[in-house]
Amino acid sequence: MNYHTLGRSSLKISEVSFGCMSLLQHNEGNEELIRRAIDLGINYFDTADLYDKGANESLLGRALQGKREKVIIASKVGNQWREDGSGWDWNPRKEYILSAVEGSLQRLKTDYIDLYQLHGGTIEDPIDETIEAFERLKEQGKIRYYGISSIRPNVIREYIIRSNIVSVMMQYSLLDRRPEISCLPLLEKHNIGVLARGSVAKGLLVNKPATPYLSYTTEEVQRAKEAIAAVSGTKRLPSQSAVRYVLMHSAVTSAVVGIRTQEQLEEAVANVPRLMESEYEQLTAAVPVRDYTEHL
Repeated sequence: MNYHTLGRSSLKISEVSFGCMSLLQHNEGNEELIRRAIDLGINYFDTADLYDKGANESLLGRALQGKREKVIIASKVGNQWREDGSGWDWNPRKEYILSAVEGSLQRLKTDYIDLYQLHGGTIEDPIDETIEAFERLKEQGKIRYYGISSIRPNVIREYIIRSNIVSVMMQYSLLDRRPEISCLPLLEKHNIGVLARGSVAKGLLVNKPATPYLSYTTEEVQRAKEAIAAVSGTKRLPSQSAVRYVLMHSAVTSAVVGIRTQEQLEEAVANVPRLMESEYEQLTAAVPVRDYTEHL
């Protein structure tokens, strides 16, 4: 496993990391799967207080007992569950963030969170107030660094200008190359690490039948899928090629992969060849790159 420093932080994280949202809540093998991931070199685990109403954080906290010094824990805040459990509302206010972190710390069974991320964000948010909350938590030692999870270029630009974020989590894959135009060059310029999610495009690049996706037609999705298969051959599985495509971009620090089974874990951490430049060019030529059309 290779490790890379996340942006301007001191966090060295595995280039393939564990997206905990995919874990089934009542699967008895979850904790064993997380511990096995650590044994295989994964050290970055991403969760959120939103997932399973906090149960996902609790699961991760239990699994990491006795292994805290070996791992980097990331969680997210900003989506506040309603008291009746019927759904959640967006809340980026300082008061809420300062109180929500206490629940996350308790569920994760830790004194600090390595990376605390705003779980969304709009340009209408009280951004300076949100930043004040994160900076306060850093001063208190409850978090080490903070970032945002967003695909909105206008929001990302504001945080680059106004805050000390070290990372942005965003969707990025062969079938979603929008970040290449509006976000990745800017983030790389400012040494802000990118945590890429969705590398297999909801399975469309791997095992699901082609169907329209974002601005791509069924035919374009099929071409992308065939291109992934072509560069995979006997060297890699399609899922591994999809992840390797994402990791080819110099702005990307880690591919956050949803892992639910031992088989998926083994595939994610397998020591497979990186893409050759010719293979990368073959993939980029398969479908056109398109920019965001909203939140510019």
